[in-house]
Amino acid sequence: MGIRWWAAPVAVAAVATLAAACGSTSSPSSTSGSGGSTGGTSSSGSSSASGITTASTSKGTVLVNSKGRTLYWFAIDTTSSSKCTSAACVKFWPPVLGKPSMASGASISGTFGTIKRSNGQIQATYDGHPLYTFVSDTKSGDVNGNDINTSGGLWWAMTPSGAKLTAATSPKSSKSKGSGGGGYGY
Repeated sequence: MGIRWWAAPVAVAAVATLAAACGSTSSPSSTSGSGGSTGGTSSSGSSSASGITTASTSKGTVLVNSKGRTLYWFAIDTTSSSKCTSAACVKFWPPVLGKPSMASGASISGTFGTIKRSNGQIQATYDGHPLYTFVSDTKSGDVNGNDINTSGGLWWAMTPSGAKLTAATSPKSSKSKGSGGGGYGY
């Protein structure tokens, strides 16, 4: 009887996780080159760092990959390492892998670079921030991952200036602590 109070939040987190994982047409798939180590997952559209440009969204201008998917940065990352290395984190926030390059005709003033992930893969960076996509962004212009607090920190859409994309929204978070925070249960 004393554990009934947490059953509803756990059920909601489980349903949200399933919806996020199953409702997308670009679900993550494993890459075979890493031998199954954590962080070896990439999503279609995020495995290559070539063709980065900008796009206008409902919340402002952001960097996007060659498929038009918004790129994100994780507040707790450092300029030399990604803190999103667990299988659960990488499933929802696939790292942008490879050496980044700007799309032909794009004009982006920041600096591109790379870091080496804990599994040995090369991850693209912009102005020192390792780059990711978000599995719940299913079409160009989506910024569903902006201002989400999960996996130990806040996630922000990458702007050309590197500043936080702060449209008039409040942080999306969950009171559930058992799943790593965030309303998505990861």
